[in-house]
Amino acid sequence: MTVTRYHDLPVARRDREWDGDAAEQRVRAWAHAKDAPNAAYRDAHVWYDGDAPGNFTGYKLLIADVVGGKLKVVPRAVMSAGGIVQGARGGVDLPQKDIPRVKAHLARYYAKFGDTAPWER
Repeated sequence: MTVTRYHDLPVARRDREWDGDAAEQRVRAWAHAKDAPNAAYRDAHVWYDGDAPGNFTGYKLLIADVVGGKLKVVPRAVMSAGGIVQGARGGVDLPQKDIPRVKAHLARYYAKFGDTAPWER
C-alpha cells in the first residue's frame, strides 16, 4: 500500500467545480493510461495499492484534473478527499498506517491554497 509522493502540482481556481468521474476520464487520456495506470496517472491520486499498480481500481483519492492541458490539483477535490479520509460518505478503505501520510499529503495542498486541513484546526 502506497501514499503517492507530493508533487506540488499547480492549483486550479478555487471555485472550479469537481466532478471526479469526468476528471478520471480526462486524467486517463492526459496520462495516456488507456490500458493500465502509469506514473503520470498515479500523480493525480494520493494513494494506490502498491501490490497491484497496474489495476485502475487500486487508485484512490483523485485530487487533480486536466485544466488547459495541464494536471492541476483542484481545491474542491482536496476537500472532498479530506472529508472521505475522515469518514464522510462512508470513508475510504485504506490501511490505518497510511492515514497519517495521506492526511499530511492533503494538508500540504490545503496550505498551498491558503487553508488549514480540518484535522489540523
